[in-house]
Amino acid sequence: MQHTAKPGEYCNSLSHYSRLLTREVTIGDIALGGSNPIRIQSMTTTDTMDTLATVEQTIRMVESGCDYVRITAPSLKEAENLANIKKELRLRGYQVPLIADIHFTPNAAELAARIVEKVRINPGNYADKKRFENLAYTTSAYQAELERIYQKFTPLVKICKEYGTAMRIGTNHGSLSDRIMSHYGDTPRGMVESAMEFIRMCEDQNYYNLVISMKASNTQVMVQAYRLLVATMAKEGMNYPLHLGVTEAGDGEDGRIKSAVGIGTLLADGLGDTIRVSLTEDPEFEAPVAKALADRYEQSAERKAQSAERQKPKAQSEFLSTAKPTTHNPQLITHNSQLITYDPYSYSRRVTTAVAQIGHHHPPVVMADISGQNLKDPYFLGALGYNYNALLDKYNLTDQAVDLVYLGDELPSFSFPGNLKQVYNYPTWLALKDKINCYPLIDFKDYATSALSKESLHLISIKASEFDFNDLLAQSFDQVAAVIVLETDEIQQQRAFFVALQQHNIQIPVIIKQAYAPIEADELMLYAASDLGSLLTDGFGDGVWISAPSNISLSLINSTSFGILQATRTRISKTEYISCPSCGRTLFDLQETTQYIRSKTDHLKGIKIAIMGCIVNGPGEMADADYGYVGTGPGKITLYRGKEVIKKNVNTPSALDELIEIIKEDGNWIESMT
Repeated sequence: MQHTAKPGEYCNSLSHYSRLLTREVTIGDIALGGSNPIRIQSMTTTDTMDTLATVEQTIRMVESGCDYVRITAPSLKEAENLANIKKELRLRGYQVPLIADIHFTPNAAELAARIVEKVRINPGNYADKKRFENLAYTTSAYQAELERIYQKFTPLVKICKEYGTAMRIGTNHGSLSDRIMSHYGDTPRGMVESAMEFIRMCEDQNYYNLVISMKASNTQVMVQAYRLLVATMAKEGMNYPLHLGVTEAGDGEDGRIKSAVGIGTLLADGLGDTIRVSLTEDPEFEAPVAKALADRYEQSAERKAQSAERQKPKAQSEFLSTAKPTTHNPQLITHNSQLITYDPYSYSRRVTTAVAQIGHHHPPVVMADISGQNLKDPYFLGALGYNYNALLDKYNLTDQAVDLVYLGDELPSFSFPGNLKQVYNYPTWLALKDKINCYPLIDFKDYATSALSKESLHLISIKASEFDFNDLLAQSFDQVAAVIVLETDEIQQQRAFFVALQQHNIQIPVIIKQAYAPIEADELMLYAASDLGSLLTDGFGDGVWISAPSNISLSLINSTSFGILQATRTRISKTEYISCPSCGRTLFDLQETTQYIRSKTDHLKGIKIAIMGCIVNGPGEMADADYGYVGTGPGKITLYRGKEVIKKNVNTPSALDELIEIIKEDGNWIESMT
């Protein structure tokens, strides 16, 4: 099916932050959607049959900021024990709404729906078939399967209606059914249709207490699927609230950055009513990350100014407006500002002309500010990927070596690596005697009167919020070696600038600069990933420059910059781990195992390794991985190449060695240099 939705119909505006108003859904005593705050949730990792452990972990999660707590119920016995867990929580004074997580077992869902406040079902495996077979369905066969699913699904819907239980229809990228895969492929469109089928079944029975999610480990796929879902729902008169999450994000810095890229991009679009950050860590560490992301938008001055307007009674058609967005800075786009020049439902990098290996087909560059460093000591460059060896007087480069450094008006007293570009303020650059590998940064207002050579790289600084786009049109950039450094206070201004460049077919490369006031390291990671990631995900940007206060280390700025490029799949500089956050179904210690596998394989640049605790999060959820390590029983691991089983039921002590052998057989192994 060809999608015909127009860009912009998935959100209120692309030019300023405006949260999409959705239907309010009741989950226990805490309402979701509508004008309610963005809710925070997470999932227990304990054995659901261990009542006290689950209760105590739930309490820790609530105290860390969770509004809802999800608990796995893989079979009837776990579903039954949800009653004991709920009873103990209520005895201890905790009224937190509980959510049952269901895969494969409709009877468990039907029992859980009588006990907890919400059930989560996955359309790909609730009543559908997922055998990873390439099946051809005729129209009649496809419809017959839908009828079969309808009959299996109807009892749960009736129970939810009777007991006032909410439901999340949670599509996962990696667990689409054979039927959906046969028609739509492994695509955002397939994810959306998988959910829409179940939504339509619910509406057919007048059940509307729904929350929808479109989770994926690939942030591009995730963002596209959510946007496409909203546009599709709007066409059918629906506005159900959204549960946001990047599935199997991983742990540590990587997991936080990846989550912030996916979730932050959608929050910036004004989408999202509840958040779950999926980290391979104890669940109480997830809520603060989710809350930091939500609070950034909830507490913004613009958000507060709009809150009263959002709560005014409006017609349903206004809630579901599909009007194309306009820019709030009319100077940026000088003709029909309603034209949108990119497709928010599929990735395509903005077309640019390469300048000194910046732009065109070159991966985005990383730029860093070193103007405040001790420029008499070359060792500090180690934080930026250049390790200096005094004995040999040479630099060893890592896979995360920056491409450009900004020195402002300061001059170094040592020789820089030959492939590291030095950028100076224009007046200082003019005074340099030796300009080899040194380049100027000039403010746009001074550019027209400068004597810069068209052939030599120069960077033009532009503040989007203060810029008249007509001034840029007055300049000719044909065959000019210029790169724009675009800075702003709001990513929507930068987005409008990129749209205007495309409208006027100006193919000059752009480095996205984000400057942050005093901020903590954890906040910098999340904010930068949200800001830069939202543009890179849409194909905007040929480089990134994070400018941070002095309390933030160069190494963190550098790792965050490369982490954002990795998370957006625009520049791969390290191994990617797709690891689930653990739950009561997990068959081994995920945190310990993930760290062990990482210690042996983190030098395999560009390889994606999935580490899954059970078969539910196995071949389906790791759809995007090159190799998989999946728990299939106590002490047993099954190894995958993509979705293909290579070795079944391998004893855990030898499983990693056998995985490494598979990687070697494929010619993808290199020996570590450390």
